[in-house]
Amino acid sequence: MNVEMWVRALKAARAGAEVSQEALATLTKWSPSTVAAIETGRRRPTMEFAVAADEALATGGLLAELLQAADQERGPSWFVPWRGYEQQATRLRAFEACLVPGLLQTEEYARAVISAGGLHPPAVVDELVAVRLERQLLLSRGMPPYCVFLVDETGLHRPVGGPAVLDAQLGRLLEVAELPFVRLHVIPLSVGEHVGLGGGFVFADLPDGDRVLYLENAARGHVMDDPEMIGLIDRKWDSLLGEALSTGASMDLIRKLKVTP
Repeated sequence: MNVEMWVRALKAARAGAEVSQEALATLTKWSPSTVAAIETGRRRPTMEFAVAADEALATGGLLAELLQAADQERGPSWFVPWRGYEQQATRLRAFEACLVPGLLQTEEYARAVISAGGLHPPAVVDELVAVRLERQLLLSRGMPPYCVFLVDETGLHRPVGGPAVLDAQLGRLLEVAELPFVRLHVIPLSVGEHVGLGGGFVFADLPDGDRVLYLENAARGHVMDDPEMIGLIDRKWDSLLGEALSTGASMDLIRKLKVTP
């Protein structure tokens, strides 16, 4: 489902309930201009609006479910399956060799990464940045997954977006690391070679006990559940975690690298 179909569902629900656009604005406590912008496609609906519209139109949560489905289909088609697993996960373990993990990126940092090289037109960049920021909402939901992030120190020095953007990004890492369900470890440059130099990966532990793996190359990402591959990358994770600094030492290192207080 795309957003256009979601808007059609909203209009049908509103017509079925005999609620005008202005009345819906009053019931949801959103401005009439916002409701109009959503229904004409000039503004993308938020989950908050969908929930409020469900309540106002007595649709039993249908609009929220449809919007969630539409959101999961945003971005490259090969990424859609992983977004579903990411949202379901009870635990996420992510390693990045040269960048800050996507779930921890600031908007400015993400925009610099996605727009690098001018490979995407501005509209596509905007959409990909929006998707990345929406994925981060799982860190602020009621029952977030337990998250462990391993970051190579190289990624903390690379001035993505310029020094000011990097400095703000380091501040973001310090903030996220304070969350009770997040553990952040840095692999220091003093380690030298390690088993993660070939690229990053993410593990997702699912509610049914299964695990899936996400690997990304220069062209696209791949979701894998092959036991042999999972076992190999799991051993890599253990090796990398053994080389990493403790959470406290990692935070001390980030504070030293951060320019502004």
